Amino acid sequence: MTSIFITGGTGYLGRVLVRQARLGGHHVAASYYTQAPPSTEAIWLPLDVRDELAVEDLLERLRPEVVIHTAYQQGGPDLLPVTAMGAGNVARAAAAIGARLIHLSSDVIFDGEREGVYTEDDLPSPVSAYGAAKAQAEALVTAAHPEAVVVRTSLIYGFAPIDRSSQFVLDVATGRSPERLFTDEFRCPIYVEDLAAALLELCALPYRGPLHVAGAEVLSRYAFGALIARAWNVDPSGIQGALSADSPVRRPRNCALDSSRARQLLQTRLRGVSEVLRDLGRLT
Repeated sequence: MTSIFITGGTGYLGRVLVRQARLGGHHVAASYYTQAPPSTEAIWLPLDVRDELAVEDLLERLRPEVVIHTAYQQGGPDLLPVTAMGAGNVARAAAAIGARLIHLSSDVIFDGEREGVYTEDDLPSPVSAYGAAKAQAEALVTAAHPEAVVVRTSLIYGFAPIDRSSQFVLDVATGRSPERLFTDEFRCPIYVEDLAAALLELCALPYRGPLHVAGAEVLSRYAFGALIARAWNVDPSGIQGALSADSPVRRPRNCALDSSRARQLLQTRLRGVSEVLRDLGRLT
């Protein structure tokens, strides 16, 4: 039984982490900021990760054995203060009390120009503001807490409730959104339940440094969309393709991650989308 503190506990991944940790018998505390927390499952604490003194004070009072940092901001004026500087604040506070730290990073720290897959030894080369913030967060975390695990993951999806990316796909497939899905932008989508289980498994393992934890299947945005549409009994023919290369805004195109190290380390299966959908009875 481990005492775990989860930042961003009301986020999509955070809620699953809280539930799984509680079911695993762990003592769980979690933070929230903009979203009101549920009244059960954990000790809920308000926290602004931009406030270094507040982060230090809270972790000093809680003294958890493990901190899982999932809080982030994807854009806007708080992108760097929350996503990068906030990660540094959490890392320094976790190191000060000797807590194990698992930090969530992203595949978009890479430029996406590779033909194959990215390994843990590849250096960040972001092309987007969010990717740059995540890369800066990695540097701050590693400097403040050298024993931390920096988990780089990919597109997170799930169904209870449905995630934003999958809902967007359904909106496109049904004509509620005029957007198109890129046929030349590749990710390794990971089921939120698998990712949460992997993170909790890492709590007890001595691994340190970057670790790629993503799904086993490399899919284009378009192919992912077609699978999700079929899983929800929606005709995927309503999805139109487009080229990321033609977008006026540069985007990382091939962010495929090599997760072989994680698969050797973990008992949790990092399933591909097709396998998950078959297991859930949503794909035949």
